[in-house]
Amino acid sequence: MEQIKFNDIERLKSKISDEFGPWSEQVEITQDMINRFADVTGDHQWIHIDVERAKRESPFGGPVAHGFLTLSLLPRLATSPGYQVVGAKAFINYGANKLRFVAPVLAGSKVHAHSRLRAVEAKGPGVQVTSETTVHVVGSDRPALIYEGLILYVG
Repeated sequence: MEQIKFNDIERLKSKISDEFGPWSEQVEITQDMINRFADVTGDHQWIHIDVERAKRESPFGGPVAHGFLTLSLLPRLATSPGYQVVGAKAFINYGANKLRFVAPVLAGSKVHAHSRLRAVEAKGPGVQVTSETTVHVVGSDRPALIYEGLILYVG
């Protein structure tokens, strides 16, 4: 696999693309997963955990995953971009420029994700990379989640 030193800004910039990389593995969003997430976060809104009420009253026809549950799966849904950033002492999740929950993820559905590199720039003690990831319910062209994340590599 191609290795790129974290502070080789021009080489990293050569990886910026309008095209998304490959799809990740598929992950099933089970009702048990949703319930456990609700317990961890304290978000027990009925649209997530009350299966019968969600089937009757939800505009989605059943319970849906918390948006932040879908977001929390990004590390599991990560794929290799075909290169490896090396030489940094640490890489830090620096935050997000954009986060949108665009479509519901129903319990029992499967999701997958793909990403692309959007920007690379010197930032303080290191290099900041901006990537865009979309998570889709398998079979849907419309993303369920759009995330533009920032990672800071420090040497």
